[in-house]
Amino acid sequence: MITFENVTFSYPCEDHPAIREVNLTIKSGEFVLVIGNSGAGKSTILRCINGLIPHFSGGVISGKIDVFGLDPVKMSPEKMSAQVGFVFQDPESQFIVDRVEDEIAFGLENASVPRNEMILRLNRIIEVMELNSLRDRRLETLSGGERQRVAIASALVLQPKVLVLDEPTSQLDPSSANALLDLLVKLKTDLQLTIVLAEHRIERILPYCDRIIYLKGRSSGIIDGNPQQVLKITPLVPPIVELGNFLGWEPLPISIEEAKRFLKYKHTIDKTTEDVVVYRTTNNTNNKAKECIKIQNIDVSIGKKQILNNLTFDIRSNEICVLMGRNGAGKTTLLRSIIGLLKPKSGRIKIDGEDIQNKTVTDISQVVGYLPQDPNALLFADRVIDELMITLKNHDLNFDEYEPKKLIEQLI
Repeated sequence: MITFENVTFSYPCEDHPAIREVNLTIKSGEFVLVIGNSGAGKSTILRCINGLIPHFSGGVISGKIDVFGLDPVKMSPEKMSAQVGFVFQDPESQFIVDRVEDEIAFGLENASVPRNEMILRLNRIIEVMELNSLRDRRLETLSGGERQRVAIASALVLQPKVLVLDEPTSQLDPSSANALLDLLVKLKTDLQLTIVLAEHRIERILPYCDRIIYLKGRSSGIIDGNPQQVLKITPLVPPIVELGNFLGWEPLPISIEEAKRFLKYKHTIDKTTEDVVVYRTTNNTNNKAKECIKIQNIDVSIGKKQILNNLTFDIRSNEICVLMGRNGAGKTTLLRSIIGLLKPKSGRIKIDGEDIQNKTVTDISQVVGYLPQDPNALLFADRVIDELMITLKNHDLNFDEYEPKKLIEQLI
C-alpha cells in the first residue's frame, strides 16, 4: 500500500508549504481520485509518490512516505519507476524519441532489460493498450488521446505496481476520455494495478473510482472517503451531484445514468450523422453581425494524412464559437490554420474579409490571439511583466501605450 505520515513539503523560495502534515493510506488495487482547487497540492501529492519531489523539484520535505515498502525520498525517480509509472498532464513533456514503438521501448532499454524480454513486454503492452495500428507512427502525427495512450504504455511497460496520472483526460473529448477510463479499469484488473489520478473534470472519473481524496487547500488538511461520502461535504462537485445534494436525492447520484432513476419523465434526442454540423443561437444580434472569420472549402494535411477535407463555415463578429469533435477530428488543426501555423492545400481562410494565404503568423497575430493547448509553448520569461514586454517588443509595439501593468491588474 501507499502511506503518507505527517508529510509536509515546501517548494524552493516559497514562504508557505504546498502540503502540510498530510496523512493518508491508499490500499493495493484501489482506484483513487485526488481532487481540489488549483494550487491545493494535487500534483505535489502525486509527485511525492514517485520521488519527483524532492529529487527533481528541490525543496524541503518532512514526514514519512512508503510506497509498497520503498521510500521515494531516499530513492531516485529512476529507481522508483520500476514500481511507480507516472503520466504527466501533457504527454509530450515525457516523450524522448519520435516514433511510437521506440518511445515505449525507451524505458526498457534504459533499464537494460534483455532483448528477448524487451520484445515480449513491448508486444504485450502494445496489444493491451490497443496501439498495434500506431506502432510505426511518428508521435507528432497522433491525436491527444493517442499520445496519452502511448505515454501510459511507456509507463506500464516497466511493469510497475502503481500508475499515477496527472489530469489524463484534460486534453480528451468525452468519448476518448471514457475510452481511456474504461481501459484504465481493465488495466487495474488485468495487471493488478493501484491507480492514483488527479483531475479537474471529476464528473468523468466519478463512475470509475473507488475513493476520493479531497485537498482543502494549503495547510487545511484532506477529506477522504468513498465518492458519495466526500461529495456530500465538499464544494467541488459536478453539476449532477450539486443538483442531487440540493434536492436531497439518496443515494447521491454521481453520474447522469444514476440520476435518471429520480426523473419522472422520459425524453429522446434525435442524432445527426453529418460530418460537420453548425449550431447557432437565433438571436437577432448574431444573425445581423458581419463575418469575422470565413472558412471556404479548406483541405489541410499533416504529412501524408489529410485532417480537414473541404471544410466550410463562418464565425461572426462578437460571437462565441465552440469547436467540438472527437480527438483527431481536426479541432487543433483548424485553429492552427486560422493563425497561419498550418497552410491549407486548397481553399481560403478570410479574417475580417482579408485572405490570410500570403500573411505571416506575425501579421495574423495582430488581429487573432492564439492560446495553444500547452501555454508553456508561448512563455519565455520568468516574470509576468517581462513576458508581456517580450511580446510587445517582438511586435514593435509601444510599451507605455499598451500599459501591461494595467492589463495584469485586470486579469487577476
